[in-house]
Amino acid sequence: QVHLEESGGGLVQPGGSLRLSCVDLGSLFRTYDMAWFRQAPGKEREFVASIDWKGQRTFYGGAVKGRFTISRGNTKNTANLQLNSLKPEDTAVYYCAGGRGGQNEADYSYWGQGTQVTVSS
Repeated sequence: QVHLEESGGGLVQPGGSLRLSCVDLGSLFRTYDMAWFRQAPGKEREFVASIDWKGQRTFYGGAVKGRFTISRGNTKNTANLQLNSLKPEDTAVYYCAGGRGGQNEADYSYWGQGTQVTVSS
């Protein structure tokens, strides 16, 4: 059974950094792609980044490309998201997802509960 759990969110000043982690508590090894989405208040959920199950191919949304980095752990049941040069507009609830890969919510069957990231001075 897949059970995704995120951690690492919090309050950070503009220009700062955070590292989000997502772990599948149901298994040490998974062969599905993983991704991060985010949803700001009053807005639709937005694709942030994805990575294939081998950790070899990554994709990024235009708003975060060059600032965020997605990676997978050695056991393949984790997905990390390094957030650098954070801006107030990055404030959102960040969700981890697992599935067949892609940039649409419908490509992912498994979702975590989300972790709040707030960028403010």
